[in-house]
Amino acid sequence: MSDIQATPQDESKLLTRVQGGPAGVRSGQKAYLNISPGPLTCKTDVAGLAFDFNYGLRVKVPEGDWRVRFIDRDARVTLFDNIVSGDYAISTKKYFVNFGLEVYRGDRLIFSHDYSPAGKKVLIQFPVGTLGDAIAWFPYAQVFKHTHDCQVYCAMEKHLAEVFAPSYPDLHFVGPDERPDGVYASYYLGVFPGGDRDHQPVDWRSVGLQRTIPYLLGLPPEEVRPVAAPRCLERPVPEPYVCIASQSTAQAKYWNNPAGWMNTVKHLKERGYRVLCIDREPLHGRGSRWNTIPYGAEDFTGDKPLTERVDLLYHADFFVGLASGLSWLAWAAGKPVVLISGFSLPTMEFFTPYRIINYHVCNSCFSDGALEFDHEDFAWCPRHKDTDRQFECTRAITPEAVNSVIDRLMADHGFEPKREEIPR
Repeated sequence: MSDIQATPQDESKLLTRVQGGPAGVRSGQKAYLNISPGPLTCKTDVAGLAFDFNYGLRVKVPEGDWRVRFIDRDARVTLFDNIVSGDYAISTKKYFVNFGLEVYRGDRLIFSHDYSPAGKKVLIQFPVGTLGDAIAWFPYAQVFKHTHDCQVYCAMEKHLAEVFAPSYPDLHFVGPDERPDGVYASYYLGVFPGGDRDHQPVDWRSVGLQRTIPYLLGLPPEEVRPVAAPRCLERPVPEPYVCIASQSTAQAKYWNNPAGWMNTVKHLKERGYRVLCIDREPLHGRGSRWNTIPYGAEDFTGDKPLTERVDLLYHADFFVGLASGLSWLAWAAGKPVVLISGFSLPTMEFFTPYRIINYHVCNSCFSDGALEFDHEDFAWCPRHKDTDRQFECTRAITPEAVNSVIDRLMADHGFEPKREEIPR
């Protein structure tokens, strides 16, 4: 079973620029992932022999009659067994594999090493330009640390690190392009095209956006809720309020019912709430499709620090949103979430008993393994684009359905913001 790929002569020049992800990045933005594993970090007593696990298993051998074996210790299979001389052998698989390495000179075993990150530095790199992905995947960095008793460095954007650092003091945070010295192993978190089995062991659409990462990191595929703690415990708004977010990165993610948000905002206000829209943009879209802040909602939009958003969410009774980053942030802040989505199956996001989908119309194209999401096409609707059925998955979600779920949530949690006036 061969597991070797083309071997560059200078490992410091290894660079993979990955564009994509479910939300993707627009042209001209930074790559979704910049993979630059750098020089080999694990030296040996054999002159010219070095290895590490910084982009799969990588080993360099000196000139000579060297036989190199890569073993998957869990599957009990040999992945590669061949002669290498003065060159690199690099595993095809870049996700977590419990590797074993053996190097022979003729028939004599000269060196062996079993993957063992305990006490060593491990880098987990998160994608850039995306919010929900990084929030969903972050808690597995902590699980990995405790599973392997290693020093985990999280390479991520500063605004995300600021959200999580106070709640995860035993993790180290570095910038998205930083690499500490002496890293033993690196893992690159992302969602890749469905046929890519080198960077991910399973198609992320088959297991959900969050659970794809424990598969990638060799952890139990269990839902883990991240913790985003508030910085300010003083209420920013004295009256009872609910946060909503109506904007997203593709029109298919929006609630496309024209009466939806207007009627739901009205319903929330009738139930006694102030309704705060916390999107970054009050107006967003591309081409001929633009979306405005819901009528009747208070404008709390703006490019504000995520830590401020966490504070605002923490004091809200609950959150109403889409299959997008702010819903994941509200979940991390511990809030009940009403999640409206028709383009994805409920298994794609975190579990909430207040998930809303209409199965009577076309739905869940985002979860369909036969379709690839085109992050450059804001109007992506692969089954019914440019027809009268375009975006019917959310056009058919009625405000009455959403309002009934809101009422159920309020009853479940005992929320009664509207009080009768006391007679004078």
